[in-house]
Amino acid sequence: MAGQTVECHLGLPINSSRSPNFGSWELKLIPLVVRRRTGKLRVKETMAITMIDPVEVASKEFEESHLFNKLRKIVVVARIFENTADYRSLVHSVSSFDLDDPEIYVQVKADYDLIRDTIRGRGFSYLSGKMGKLVQPRTKGPGHGSTSRAFYARTGFVAHILGKGYSIPNS
Repeated sequence: MAGQTVECHLGLPINSSRSPNFGSWELKLIPLVVRRRTGKLRVKETMAITMIDPVEVASKEFEESHLFNKLRKIVVVARIFENTADYRSLVHSVSSFDLDDPEIYVQVKADYDLIRDTIRGRGFSYLSGKMGKLVQPRTKGPGHGSTSRAFYARTGFVAHILGKGYSIPNS
């Protein structure tokens, strides 16, 4: 709900398009929680990037993919998660991210290629959330029977996207 509120405030119609939200850049909301023991902020969860279309992933190189297009230029709004009721959402920071860091680019491409090779060689059903160092394929949708999958940024990658000063769960 918080994401839709920000999109509405920015004049973006609510949709589920796989193209970046604003033509050349993507908008993402990241929930942060306060670590009780230390009082420091940490990334609450992984970040959905885009749905996986197995036919498209199997046929497209990383540089032609929706994953690449979404990660090329992102504006990230970090918000403080208070509770599941979500009556309010405090914006903590706004930052931008792109794939200019060669190490990050190489690893995200390697994760994509692993997912692509798995789809091509073994099939879509062999994708696992254990795959990928920065980007993982995971089920998306209600319940454990969901078969649709999306590319997700792992919490460590989300912390990197946000910049210095954020931690990841269990660190």
